[in-house]
Amino acid sequence: MRLCVAILVLSETAAAATPHERAHRIFRQIVNPRAVAGTLGSAAIGTARNVPHEWGGGPAGFAKRAGSAFGHHVVKGAVELGVSAWHHENLHYQRSDLQGNWPRLKYAVKSTFIVPRTNGPGKTVALGRVSGNLGAGLISRAWQPASTAGVGAGLASGGIGLGLDVGANVAREFWPRKKLKQRRQAALTRP
Repeated sequence: MRLCVAILVLSETAAAATPHERAHRIFRQIVNPRAVAGTLGSAAIGTARNVPHEWGGGPAGFAKRAGSAFGHHVVKGAVELGVSAWHHENLHYQRSDLQGNWPRLKYAVKSTFIVPRTNGPGKTVALGRVSGNLGAGLISRAWQPASTAGVGAGLASGGIGLGLDVGANVAREFWPRKKLKQRRQAALTRP
């Protein structure tokens, strides 16, 4: 866990002027409504399916699964931010101006793995995103029970994470622009 925090702090060093600003920015990236919803959703699904079965059901099983999901999220974010900063990747999704569903779908999928550079023109492979998902899948096996602690399960978890990132980019691409514009304007007016 300390390594994850160190990677986050180092990846944000150039992005903010003061230590307080860096800490606030890192905190916002880790604890946000999407992360909380994902953690609770993952824990609810795991509890309903009783996976892993060693954690049992009820509130105690739900709490273990929620803690595991949040730990997975923190590891993914730490690795993703650190590698993307080192590799000069802009992982923020930028909607296309393409017409038609098929070109937009291809763009959204491709944009999961090929991203703009931050240090110049052109694009690069999204090593941060790939390594964040695979790293979190493998590292999270350290606290998993025996039934889900194998390398194969870790790689599968990383693959599922990449698939979820593809789905998120597709949703961002096809989400109605009017609502997106309203959300951006609301975010700009917040203190």
